[in-house]
Parts: sequence; C-alpha cells; structure tokens
Amino acid sequence: MNMPYKILAIDSNHECLNTGLRDAGFIVDEDYTSSKEIIEQKIADYDGMIVRSRFPIDKDFLTKATNLKFIGRVGAGLENIDEDFAANRGIILFNSPEGNRDSVGEHAIGMLLILMHHLRRADNEVRNGIWKREENRGDELKGKTVGIIGYGNMGNAFAKRLQGFDVDVICYDILPNKSNQYATQVSLTEFFQRAEVVSLHTPQTPETSKMINAEFIANFQHSFYFVNTARGKSVVTKDLVEAMKSGKILGAALDVLEFEKSSFEKLIVSELPDEFQYLIQADNVVLAPHIAGWTHQSKIKLAEFIKDKIIVWSKAN
Repeated sequence: MNMPYKILAIDSNHECLNTGLRDAGFIVDEDYTSSKEIIEQKIADYDGMIVRSRFPIDKDFLTKATNLKFIGRVGAGLENIDEDFAANRGIILFNSPEGNRDSVGEHAIGMLLILMHHLRRADNEVRNGIWKREENRGDELKGKTVGIIGYGNMGNAFAKRLQGFDVDVICYDILPNKSNQYATQVSLTEFFQRAEVVSLHTPQTPETSKMINAEFIANFQHSFYFVNTARGKSVVTKDLVEAMKSGKILGAALDVLEFEKSSFEKLIVSELPDEFQYLIQADNVVLAPHIAGWTHQSKIKLAEFIKDKIIVWSKAN
C-alpha cells in the first residue's frame, strides 16, 4: 500500500474492524447517521466503504463514487449492492459469510428441534398452568432425510451440525461437485423424492426470489418440515401457508420473512397480511427476527474477516 487508502464506514460494526484497519495504515472515517444523499455528496473522496444494510448501494450511488475501489459488506449477502455495475466500475466487493456461518448452523438446528418437539407451544402452556403431554408428543429427527438447498458456507455449517443426529443429509446446489463428508449432492428430482426436512441456505438473487412457491412445494413426494434462515423474499408466504393448511408442510421455522425491509431492521408493512396473521397464530410455526447470524461471536468474526480481506487486497495492490 503506497499511500493510505481512505475508507468511509456507514454502518457500525465491532470495533476490531475500524481499529484493525487503522492499525494497518488505513484512514477510516465513520458516518452512521447521515442520509444517503449526504453520503453521496462526499463518497467521491473515498477509496473504500464499509457497509451492512443501511441503504442500497445502487447504480446512482456508485456513479458518484468516482474513486471507489472496494466495498466491504459485513455480512453474507450482497443483494443490497448493484454487483454488475460495481464490477463494470472495477469495484471489488468483499463479504464475510465465514463470519456468521457457525451462528446460522446452530440457529437452524435449534429452530428445527423447537419445531419438531413442540417446545414453543409447550413452554407457553406450562407458563400458563397448562400441562399437556400427549398433545405435545414430538417427532424425532433421527432417521429422516434432511435436504439442504444451497450448499455454501451456511449450508455446510448446518450439515456439519447434523452429524450425530443419525440422519441422511442431501443437498441441492446450482454449482457442481458440492458433496463432502457432511452431505451428498443430488439432482433436484431426487431432492424432491427424498427430503423430509428442507432447510434453505441460498443467497438472494433473481433466481431465488419467490423460489419456494406452490409449484415448487407440490413437487415433494413427502410432507416435510421447512426451515428458512436465508432470505425471506425467497418464499411466497401465501403459498407456504396454503401448504401448511393442506398438511404438505408439517411446520415452518422462519428466521426471515417476505415482509422484511431490505435493511432487515423491521417489517415492511404496518398492516400485516392474512398469511402473516396465520403464521403468528399457528402452533406449528417458530419465528425469529432475522437473528440466525446474530451472535456476540459472529459480530467479531464478521468484522475480522472483512478486515483481513481488505488488508490482503491492499498488500497486492
């Protein structure tokens, strides 16, 4: 690095990120409150950006970032950045799925077990003086075939944590040669034939948007439990609810929702639709506010991976 790169951090992260970059010789400015319009007015002064999801980094924004060389996104997905336009501008994108994969893997296991053993309902009943044993008889994971859609960092972390449950683990991915010691890659046709638990671990792309819809669900030979710790917009909630009503989907564990804002900070609608009302009232649903990758440990690891990637890149440039 011949001269210090100047970086603007627009989202707060663990302090090890900015501190580590400064220690490595970078100049890091912080602006966590200004509007997108204000940030646009000064972004041309910077070589790099650190972001999470505060606002979209779109074509108009990138056009004003005339000196931008890289963007570090502290998280797994890059859907909030216009990747194609960034590539055309020669802007390198760094993300850190390695940082929260352990958290996501554990969270998906936890939600699945809560769902299959009726722990949310049972806990609520006992707290209200209700003692029902037969009605809360659970379903064992052992012996089932668990299907993972999307076998990258998150899918691998989930599969790894399934070891010891005595399950068959299969995966489907658009990329070839994904089988490893934790899961066997199969065709989509075989996936539909075998899966009894389905866990979604795909990024948000045009191909995955509304992927889990009525047509997709109808292809499954078995009724199945569904877990989504990926992106809410990959699921058509109305079709999910209809499949639950028919018994095709035995239960759903949803850390993410179709109705989230792109920043993931709140629900996008003030008056929630009927299908969401169904989810919050159903006994066979477990919900969480997009926190699968949100642990004290992942906050540090996400920041450290981005810091290290930027430093390695700078040494080569």
